[in-house]
Amino acid sequence: MIQVVPVHNKNDLKKFVLFPFTLYKDHPYWVPPIIAEEMATLDQAHNPVFKNAEAQYFLAYKNGKIAGRIAVIINHVEVQQQNKPKLRFGWFDVIDDLEVTKKLLEEAAKIGREKKLSYMEGPVGFTNMEKAGVLTMGFDQRSTMITWYHYPYYAKHFEALGFEKQATWVEFKMDILPKATDKVLKFSRLIKERYALSVLKFSNKQEILPYVNRMFELLNETYSSLQTFVPIQPYQVEHYKEKYFKFIQPEYITCVQDKNKELVAFAIVMPSFSKALQKAKGRLFPFGWYHILKAQYKNDRAAFYLIGIHPEYQGKGVTAIIFEEIQNLFNRKGIVFGETNPELKENTAVQRLWKDFNPVQHKERSTFKKEL
Repeated sequence: MIQVVPVHNKNDLKKFVLFPFTLYKDHPYWVPPIIAEEMATLDQAHNPVFKNAEAQYFLAYKNGKIAGRIAVIINHVEVQQQNKPKLRFGWFDVIDDLEVTKKLLEEAAKIGREKKLSYMEGPVGFTNMEKAGVLTMGFDQRSTMITWYHYPYYAKHFEALGFEKQATWVEFKMDILPKATDKVLKFSRLIKERYALSVLKFSNKQEILPYVNRMFELLNETYSSLQTFVPIQPYQVEHYKEKYFKFIQPEYITCVQDKNKELVAFAIVMPSFSKALQKAKGRLFPFGWYHILKAQYKNDRAAFYLIGIHPEYQGKGVTAIIFEEIQNLFNRKGIVFGETNPELKENTAVQRLWKDFNPVQHKERSTFKKEL
């Protein structure tokens, strides 16, 4: 017997957050989130996204045991300001039982119809700053801090229930060269001189803070034309700072400014925290912090997380400046392996950035859509 029940209180919410820890227990490629952070993200009292969004969470039980979960989300900026009548669903995890998947998605669809929305799509988060897409390739690759891992049957369930692929993201791995190529060095120098640009470097986290808001503005400006885009609201910036700032190392942030000291481009890379988070098992205390700190300073892997370039400077070679800095950083730190953040498949401009690193696609993920 399968029952789908709403999450009513913090005890239920904790069960919701902990379910994947059972589903993927000891799985070598699943990277667990920090439990306390997941609780805060899903809590209306802690996450400012609820100023323009609403969500309901459900657990599916089969024979008395939790068999699946789903978050049903409406982003009102997307629906009202961007005129996208979309019901989002995310935090979707399920056992390999098509009937459980069907009942969870039917519960979401019912809400979408009640709200007079036209279609549902997922898995996605509240905004495009969060995890998105169900894994369709790369099941034998370790996940990252900002991606979900899924078993192969997830996509099969969606397709069996009449869902179709909507957005697709690709991810690449690459070997880091022992030094920057002469081509990159020459081009970087040329672009700096041509546009009077300079690199802004940081020695501590406090120096970064005055630039954070501008970085988020650049993200909005960079990706506004993409199909999944939902503008990041100013009051959400503090939440993202709180969530990710602990992982940031100043040396791993590259900023480019113009002659007027205005930020025109930035890139954030990080040492890979995947293994550290697996060892932490969802908790920072008592030993999770140790694994994360160790990963910051002793690591041969890094992840490219965010890059933003002002539209006026896109296509003008500014990335050569960024990649000269990143290459030098990686060589200093002993980083020999890199991995990209998920990038929309049609976003070929971003994918061209990695060409000098000989990238190899190793993962793919998609959202699935169905009319209501």
